Amino acid sequence: MASSDDIRAPLSETAETPARRRGRRGRRDGAGSDAPIEQKPFRARRNPFQPVACVSADELESIHNASLDVLENIGIDFINPEAKAILAAAGVEIPASGDRIRMERGLVLEALSHAPAEFTLHARNPAHNLRVGGDSVIWSGVASAPNCADATRGRRPGSQEDFRDFVRLSQVFNVIDLNGGYPVEPVDLHASVRHLDCISDFVTLTDKAFHIYSLGRERNLDGMEIARIALGLTHEEFSSTPCTISIINSSSPLRLDTPMLQGIIEMSRRGQPIVLTPFTLAGAMAPVTIAGALVQQNAEALAGLAFAQIVKPGAPVVYGGFTSNVDMKSGAPAFGTPEYMQAALVGGQLARRYNIPYRSSAVCAANSPDAQAAYETVFSLWGALMGGANYVKHAAGWLEGGLTAGFEKFIIDIDLLQMVDAFLQPLDVSTEALAVDAIRDVGPGGHFFGTAHTQSRYKTAFYPPIISDWRNFETWQEAGSPSAYDKAQHLHKTALAEYEAPPLEPAIAEELASFVARRKAEGGAPTDF
Repeated sequence: MASSDDIRAPLSETAETPARRRGRRGRRDGAGSDAPIEQKPFRARRNPFQPVACVSADELESIHNASLDVLENIGIDFINPEAKAILAAAGVEIPASGDRIRMERGLVLEALSHAPAEFTLHARNPAHNLRVGGDSVIWSGVASAPNCADATRGRRPGSQEDFRDFVRLSQVFNVIDLNGGYPVEPVDLHASVRHLDCISDFVTLTDKAFHIYSLGRERNLDGMEIARIALGLTHEEFSSTPCTISIINSSSPLRLDTPMLQGIIEMSRRGQPIVLTPFTLAGAMAPVTIAGALVQQNAEALAGLAFAQIVKPGAPVVYGGFTSNVDMKSGAPAFGTPEYMQAALVGGQLARRYNIPYRSSAVCAANSPDAQAAYETVFSLWGALMGGANYVKHAAGWLEGGLTAGFEKFIIDIDLLQMVDAFLQPLDVSTEALAVDAIRDVGPGGHFFGTAHTQSRYKTAFYPPIISDWRNFETWQEAGSPSAYDKAQHLHKTALAEYEAPPLEPAIAEELASFVARRKAEGGAPTDF
């Protein structure tokens, strides 16, 4: 069992993992080359930069106080009898009829004071444990898309094989830290048992931590039992070892429904983290002003986070921000907008005010992996990083406002994430890196290509892109003028060919298969709430 002190750490310099062996074998010359994909080892990622403040301390307090006013005087619906009973036991006045709950600010703030500032999310491979909070940065790929797309087969409803291919890609690429939900919904699996197949695939196809959905108590309990089996924990050990995570989306505006509340209750009772994320689109499910949407986001987040602490003080939680705007001409969600970036920055300020880890996303509204997809994803990612996000969801493969998971987009985003990963590495300013001797040796008018300083470092001096093409026009044209999309189409197939299933102890595999078979025979989970 991994201890609670284990944190994700870089692999040793001598570690011979398949990814490391692949990374040594050189670069590709063109889109059709079969050379292995080059990448760095899995590492504990830290953001060395101070978060950016979008609003002043006084303005942040005005958002905070307005949110508490909403909870005290307007209230929020808790649509679940068990949740209302838990609140009543904590001293919250429950109405004789209806679901509207008004939460006093003192109770909310006292409950939030118990939330941990950091926690470790454990994987079945301890080298892939994740520290959540502080200056840590975690990336997961696209999640929950009903469709997927690639150049060969086009856009289509998700299948189990598509789902598994995305999961395999998440294992191949070291820059992906967490299986943050089903990359694409395998609609060819019945909804009552889909979670059993998908979560067991997370265990067998990867050795990284994973997300389970809060879509009713049974799915939570099944997902947690699979996580417990995967890590070989007793029930007592599991309750003190965070090893799976769930997103809780409030039903904006101002509602927490039964599946989400059951998710908070079951996850928190057993010490497993939840990420409370309101889906507040300014102009649709939230006020048209970003400030007003943030007030609503914060009120909904605080209500759910405080409730988790009422269920179990000290339960690990994450503050989720997903405020964006809609296209006021069509009503369609927009992402990667200036307003999205502003909301991401303020969301981080609010999370730090409550001393709780922060989740954001790298998303776009583009329908294809084109220039719009690139710049909207970069803007979203930049807002998340500069906002101090600890967990960035949907960081690879998101298209069409989350309706499609793109295989080529996934690979293009991997190159982006690996670039940002290199950017986040602390700059080496050692005596050797300052290179005064090399400057002295070359002197005015020379060049540094042949110096001993360059020759000893040139192989690892700079980030080697897997998509970006730095050749001159003539060389690029001779290679067939490959576009980024062309390269990504080939590389996603190369990555799948390189995939190697991580080892799984036979006893764990047997226990997992037995549990899944038994739950399927019992009918799985209900599909109506």
